Amino acid sequence: MGKSSQKSYFSFYKILGFYPGDIKLYEEALLHKSFFVKNDKGNKNNERLEFLGDAILDAIVADILFHHFKKKREGFLTNTRSKIVQRESLNKIALEMGLDKLIISSLKSTTHNNYIYGNALEALIGAIYLDKGYKKCKKFIEKKILDRFLNIESVAKKEVNFKSRLIEWSQKRKINIEFELIESFTDNDHNPIFQTRIMIGGLSAGIGIGYSKKESQQNAAQIALKKVNSDKNFIEEIISREQVEESGLIIQPEEIEPFEEKIENHLSAQHSGIENQK
Repeated sequence: MGKSSQKSYFSFYKILGFYPGDIKLYEEALLHKSFFVKNDKGNKNNERLEFLGDAILDAIVADILFHHFKKKREGFLTNTRSKIVQRESLNKIALEMGLDKLIISSLKSTTHNNYIYGNALEALIGAIYLDKGYKKCKKFIEKKILDRFLNIESVAKKEVNFKSRLIEWSQKRKINIEFELIESFTDNDHNPIFQTRIMIGGLSAGIGIGYSKKESQQNAAQIALKKVNSDKNFIEEIISREQVEESGLIIQPEEIEPFEEKIENHLSAQHSGIENQK
């Protein structure tokens, strides 16, 4: 093993608490897409591992909360998990762990990619899962993330207003946002259940369910925030729609029939003119 390899293994050991098996997985987890590396499978970066790590983190945190809060409802568990895995928290934890010193990126500034470190942490979790399995990954999340940087009880009590954050986001960008109550019904215990949809720029951004209108709005807003922070295609579609609306090019449904009628009249007039010329 060369000196560079030894240094790499030791750097990961300081963060993980164990030595990597397949170190290439961990190196890929810290390779941002801005840094172009090509291998036999195409462009190499941490996006696929981030996708996997995001799902694994959700599952493990849900597992931990399920056993920690034995009498709490699904809504409470969902909200608590959301507070733990939110991008701001993961980004801060990644920085405190020192991941920023290991990430390979060609970005000169991270101001336009505020979650680069949190995304790398998720990718690292994906790498641990593939390399060591579920149990080792769970132990890493418990010991190296929750025990060191977060207190589950404190996080559970912390109120995070996703709705306010989303409204603030939309106001800064001057994008219209609507909260729509889709329906309300009762569960098997006759508790009221509310379902809310959030529309951003005329597009559905998330549907939330809760035991109150407020809770359903918060859950929907949380989903919408994750979408606007991670789905570039969604944002581009919103911007595109906003630009079209501003230009006045959108034809409303009630305008379609008169519009088609105008075309027919125009063509008919042209045809009559040709006939008269004959």
